[in-house]
Amino acid sequence: MLIILFFYKKPIDKKNQGKRGFEFENNDTKGYTPFYNKIYHGVYAMGYLNDFLTQINTRDFSKFLQLWEEYCTSDRVETEELVQLLKAIKESDFAKMFGQMVETALPLWGTIQDENESYEVLKYLIDLQLTNTPLLADLATKAVHKKYGHQLEYNDRLRLVGLRTKDKFQGALFNYDLLDHIGVGKFVFHGGGWGTGEIMEVSPVREQLAIEFENVAGRKHVTYVNAFKTLIPLDNSHFLVRRFADADLLEKEAKEDPVAVIKLLLQGLGPKSALEIKDELCGSIIPEEEWTKWWQAARSKIKKDTMIESPEGSKGAFKLRTKEVSHEEQLNRAIEGKTDADEIIQTTYNFVRDQHALLKKEEVRAPLLEKLVSLLKSKKTTPSQELQALIILDTYFSHSIEGQLLANYIIELQNVETVVNTIEILAIKKRAMGLIRECRSDWVELFIAFFFSVSQGALRDYVVKELNQDETKAVLISALEKLLVHPERHPELFVWFFQKIVSKGNEDFPFSDKEGQHRFFEAFFILYSKIEQKSEYRDLIKKMYLLMSGKRYAVVRALLEGTSLEFVKELLLLTAKCRTLSDHDIKILRSLVEVVHPSLAAAKPRRGLQDTDVIWTTEAGYLRTQERARQVGTVEIVENAREIEAARALGDLRENSEYKFALEKRSRLQSELKTLSDQLAKARLISPDQISTFEVGVGSVVELLDLKNNKSVVYTILGQWDADVDAGILSSQSKFAEAMFGLKKGDTLKFRDEEFKVVGLKSYLDK
Repeated sequence: MLIILFFYKKPIDKKNQGKRGFEFENNDTKGYTPFYNKIYHGVYAMGYLNDFLTQINTRDFSKFLQLWEEYCTSDRVETEELVQLLKAIKESDFAKMFGQMVETALPLWGTIQDENESYEVLKYLIDLQLTNTPLLADLATKAVHKKYGHQLEYNDRLRLVGLRTKDKFQGALFNYDLLDHIGVGKFVFHGGGWGTGEIMEVSPVREQLAIEFENVAGRKHVTYVNAFKTLIPLDNSHFLVRRFADADLLEKEAKEDPVAVIKLLLQGLGPKSALEIKDELCGSIIPEEEWTKWWQAARSKIKKDTMIESPEGSKGAFKLRTKEVSHEEQLNRAIEGKTDADEIIQTTYNFVRDQHALLKKEEVRAPLLEKLVSLLKSKKTTPSQELQALIILDTYFSHSIEGQLLANYIIELQNVETVVNTIEILAIKKRAMGLIRECRSDWVELFIAFFFSVSQGALRDYVVKELNQDETKAVLISALEKLLVHPERHPELFVWFFQKIVSKGNEDFPFSDKEGQHRFFEAFFILYSKIEQKSEYRDLIKKMYLLMSGKRYAVVRALLEGTSLEFVKELLLLTAKCRTLSDHDIKILRSLVEVVHPSLAAAKPRRGLQDTDVIWTTEAGYLRTQERARQVGTVEIVENAREIEAARALGDLRENSEYKFALEKRSRLQSELKTLSDQLAKARLISPDQISTFEVGVGSVVELLDLKNNKSVVYTILGQWDADVDAGILSSQSKFAEAMFGLKKGDTLKFRDEEFKVVGLKSYLDK
């Protein structure tokens, strides 16, 4: 079957351009990174390709040319390697330079005996060339004539692809293949983000197609010229066609035989990571709610399939092999030549975990045993590597080493916590901890250390389960008390345990009763306020926020039940110290508290009074202060530094008044900058939802009647940065403003032998 390959230049924003969109310059899409690639496995093991790719990646064209000259002297060629090389050149900075010297590849191309392979390589050479020489034109014309010369449309199509005039025919073979593919009911892929499409009409007279695409509404009319730049022919069996034309049938096949559909995907789209496979299948073929279960089943079957090469890491790509490779061959390839202990351990573990039944074969078992035993004899092997090798031998091979019994090794092991925490394979790490539990008398002390040092949830579960026994529970509780007092020392662990005790099914955990939950709830906000400004805990803060606010604050609602008035008051104070919580968040938390304790709603204090650390300000006040801090930090301190240097140059610093004055000025500026920085960190903008029109508070415009003189006066209460007595703006920290807080319209106020009555009240934001 004819192999069609497509290249793109760079992916575009998927949100704006569809799931598989691409962006092109001057609508030229030919010859860039492969999109459909049916020849990919094994190329990196070929003789020259790695070296060529190195020179391409380092942009060393001179070394590339030297290597190319050597390559062209070969008397035979690996077609797959040459095709991959030409594709890599096309998508590199070397494309234009190489396009001028394509003819140097012709002797090498001439050694290819297979007609299909010869045509495939020539397609890429004609696609790369920029010289349009008679020789290349003649070769392209002969190749097209041999393949398509019998067609009635032959001469007209020669004109369309540029081989009639032969003055410009770059990409001619790719374009002729596309013309041959065009027909009603055939499928194509649009490289500009329109996705897979079915050809509905063909007009040779107008040289135009009508196509229905998956990502755009209605039929789209595409001229042949634009088709050459954007369309890629798809066989009816291609994965994208199957997904577009009959998704229901493909879903049924995916559930019956997931490996077959994965193979179809890899055959059509090339190597894909697990995340990329999910992007192609989840939602469109496999319902999102079923994906996890389906993928787990598919993944276990993929591991046993001899045609799919699984990646070593979670981010690697699955690849479809060109020929079947037995599990024994896979193991030999993976383990052959490996001398690094960690690589041997990881490779052996992956194999025995997935293909344990094959250990019954002596030809499989023997080389693995030899590798592991050699590790134990090596003086370079670390204690952690020795322990892992012993565990694998004991667990999967039922094999023990004379003089190195696993139990004895565990008992005599030094620096246990460090050795175990160095182990990266989770199952082996857990087995090592289990052996410590069984064999060592000091296991409780070690498990407490593990509780604070391991990061995997499964291992934490195991540690807590083992320590949460009658004889050791007191030790666990003591460790948790330390975590409560200093949650900032182990933030990840604290959040993990907090999640456990507020979740159902963990009622036997210490502190899972109401009192314990409340203590951890208080510590939760203490931790939040301590780490919210630290960049290394950005993800953890997001997790804490989602834990608190998820499902309409379900965790908070549950924890507030049965709390005392004193507890919730303290909780509100703690939340006020969390600077990254928005005013809306604080308002919601307060409303949840008021549901449990309605008395707080009747006479709730203003946040401006309650939070003495908070500096309330308008946007204008904040910007003024911010600008002053910038002026001091970037202008005045710099100018002062120059003044100090100039004064120092005058000599005799003991009698140098200019120098002393400059130093004093530096001290004042530094003190001012620190004060401004501290204040900016405490500042909060006054928002509309914080300003009450029923009682006096920050942001209120209060009209007072002087009862003695029967005169009216209006005051606006804002933060200290916005205060302006001449304009009638009082600071919220002034005595007079504090005396007015909480008053309602009609209330009276006595202040310094004067008596006032509140006759008007509104928000300063009201125009």
